[in-house]
Amino acid sequence: MKMKMKISFICDNFRESLHFGVNAATSDLDPAVQYCNFLIYGYAGIDSETYQLKSLDYGLKYDIYQAITHKYSHLKVLLSIGGDRDKVEEEPKDNIYMKLLEDLSSRNTFINSVQAIVRAYDFDGVDLAWQFPKNPPNEKHSGFRKYFYKFINWFRKSPVIDENSEIHKEQFVSLLKELRQSLSSIGAMVTMTVLPHVSAELFLDIPQIMNHVDFVTLAAFDYVTPYRVPKIADYTAPIYPLSDRDPSHNIDYQVEYWLNHTKATSKLVLGIPAYGRSWIMTKESGLTGYPPIKAAGAASAGHHSLTIGLLSWPEICVKIHQNKELEGDAAPFRKVSDPTKRFGTYAYRSIDENGEYGIWVSYEEPSTAANKADYARVRDLGGVALFDLSVDDVRGECGEGKYPILRTIKNKN
Repeated sequence: MKMKMKISFICDNFRESLHFGVNAATSDLDPAVQYCNFLIYGYAGIDSETYQLKSLDYGLKYDIYQAITHKYSHLKVLLSIGGDRDKVEEEPKDNIYMKLLEDLSSRNTFINSVQAIVRAYDFDGVDLAWQFPKNPPNEKHSGFRKYFYKFINWFRKSPVIDENSEIHKEQFVSLLKELRQSLSSIGAMVTMTVLPHVSAELFLDIPQIMNHVDFVTLAAFDYVTPYRVPKIADYTAPIYPLSDRDPSHNIDYQVEYWLNHTKATSKLVLGIPAYGRSWIMTKESGLTGYPPIKAAGAASAGHHSLTIGLLSWPEICVKIHQNKELEGDAAPFRKVSDPTKRFGTYAYRSIDENGEYGIWVSYEEPSTAANKADYARVRDLGGVALFDLSVDDVRGECGEGKYPILRTIKNKN
């Protein structure tokens, strides 16, 4: 029997070409929302003084999404909280998301403010993309054989990044339970997104969590980024492990971990990116582009993404099909596909004779997104989520129509 997957997409603050006034927003979304069950709008944060919900999107207003809800009655719109967009202190004791967990009064203040926003703007619920402390990057273990340790060493105990992680684990379940009780009284949903580099072992009591959420989205990507590992470019979201890499840095490891801790597979959603992570290539990067390669940090921002080290799918595909006679920054990328469908696609442009304009990108395209949707179906997961709608090909610049990644995922339903 074919699984019917939920298709959700994430809209956050990457967008530049989507000038989201009310009319523009609904017009740009028209080709996309027919494929989706959920729109998760990000992001809101937590006020460090009051513990109340605050907006992190100063260019948009929630009432725009009210208009979308009214136009598309089948669509459930959830407000996401956190999502690595909220500025927090690195030390767990100073992290507002941890401090909130520790105090019942603060949790109640937060929950009351969440319910007020849900009521005021007619959201269908909230998504907790909780900003737990991150696992530290381990750059020297990012693929070079000279640094390779015995395989068993990969599975050493998680580093101590929060001495109170067991307490926070219990308190997070309490927050979910209390939030669920509050929002269920008004018929609203509670979902959760597990952000990259958050240790489920340290912070998440999976069996208990699954009792209090409608579904959990695994953001199974950005395992390697130019921010965390600036000197080594590598696949950012492989489905399966690669040799000589951290064996946890792949989709299959994350999914398997969750399936070993819950039987509620229908509540698990696989997150798929619609963008690429880009590094600067240098003379030391070599000429083949075969990862991992030495790099010199994050590449320049694209005209759409406006984020260093990040390119949207249309920014990448346009460069791949660029005129081969062009030079410098206008020179085309060379695409390298993965016939095994296990690791992903990358593209690169080697440095020129002056040692300039080198770039390497690990990215998602319609075919690789389809492979991941296939994986989700084979593992009997509840659905997939696209991160995010704004970095798919909104205008149809790649010649495959509008939202080709989203449509390809839907076609795998």
